[in-house]
Amino acid sequence: MGTLSDLLTLAAQRAQQLKLPYQGALTPQEAWQVWQHAPGAKLVDVRTRAEWEWVGRVPGAVEIEWQSWPGAQPNPNFIAQLRQQVDPEALVMFLCRSGARSDAAARAAGGAGYANCYNILEGFEGDRDANGQRNRIGGWRHAGLPWFQG
Repeated sequence: MGTLSDLLTLAAQRAQQLKLPYQGALTPQEAWQVWQHAPGAKLVDVRTRAEWEWVGRVPGAVEIEWQSWPGAQPNPNFIAQLRQQVDPEALVMFLCRSGARSDAAARAAGGAGYANCYNILEGFEGDRDANGQRNRIGGWRHAGLPWFQG
């Protein structure tokens, strides 16, 4: 896939093209490679507890809800919980179902002093197909990356 430097450069180029306020955007496969090769890198899964339990988990991920279920209420303690579990100097990759909540989390973390934030595009479940179902187009699971049933 390329060296760590190549992957981070590509992610930074995407961020620039998409006018993102954080360091970069990675595909699930790229995020897995970065996670394997960047010492101290953290993957923060910002999905809900229900999603972790019912849909699946990423082994070794830090789990901090961005919103709670049911009701999608914002987690007012997100940054405090992030600070408790992740060093602000770490390379931090955010994952959600499809890439939207993780984008918001990366923006918030960047605004709170985390200078090395990345969003994982496609998320854990990927985009919906023509029948409205996920896990068939893109995403962590569809890519065959490590996960387990919650």
